[in-house]
Amino acid sequence: MRPFFIYLKPAFDFAVTLLHWTYLIFGFAAFFSPFYLGALLFSTNRESAFQKLNHVFFKGFFLLSRLLIPKLVLNISDEVRSLRSCVIVCNHLSYFDPLLFVSLLEKHKTIVKSTFFKVPVFGLILKTSGYIPSTSAGAFSSLMIKRVEKMGEFLSSGGNIFIFPEGTRSKNGSIGKLNEGAFKIARRFKATLKVCSIKNTNVLYRPKTCLLDTGIREPIEIKLIGSIEPYSNGHRLSVSDLMSRTLLLFEKG
Repeated sequence: MRPFFIYLKPAFDFAVTLLHWTYLIFGFAAFFSPFYLGALLFSTNRESAFQKLNHVFFKGFFLLSRLLIPKLVLNISDEVRSLRSCVIVCNHLSYFDPLLFVSLLEKHKTIVKSTFFKVPVFGLILKTSGYIPSTSAGAFSSLMIKRVEKMGEFLSSGGNIFIFPEGTRSKNGSIGKLNEGAFKIARRFKATLKVCSIKNTNVLYRPKTCLLDTGIREPIEIKLIGSIEPYSNGHRLSVSDLMSRTLLLFEKG
């Protein structure tokens, strides 16, 4: 039985991965695109409408994952699900990480690589959803400034911005150098930093492979590991202080 299983599993991994891509491409085109178009043309708050649609779309994506991969378990703490009006920072292991946060948070923003804003249709969705380009160079300069300027209003209305301050996926699970963006936003708008830990998304979707691993046994987990107030007892923490405290929480994990 063992040799047969070894032969069968790659084929099953491929089939499940193909079904996920079918959902992302054809599911969007056939079922979700009319709702996005309706929101674009008729919604009085396009940004909020697009964020809700993104949220529903990726909830469906992970529902499909749980249906197709029986061993897949998602352990998401209630503390994470109930986060509001904060800057969320998290370690980064897989391309699935941002998709998972979008599926958890209805009112959300994040920072996305600027090159994705140039992709037809996808770039329009990113812009309309209020997401922030990762660089302020060239054509993205005014867009980034505009989005950051309005962040205080967004946070005070109950929205969250989630950011992976490493800027890229970890290759070995360890925490890399942190970028300052998330900490500058928290400090500027006096928003609480919520530090989260994510585990095992890199087991489901391993680096250097294009296939999902349907044999995953470890649960995917997101939990809140700490909170940091940029202002405490009238004292304003520096960006470096916020970063060092966040690193400490990540290391304790």
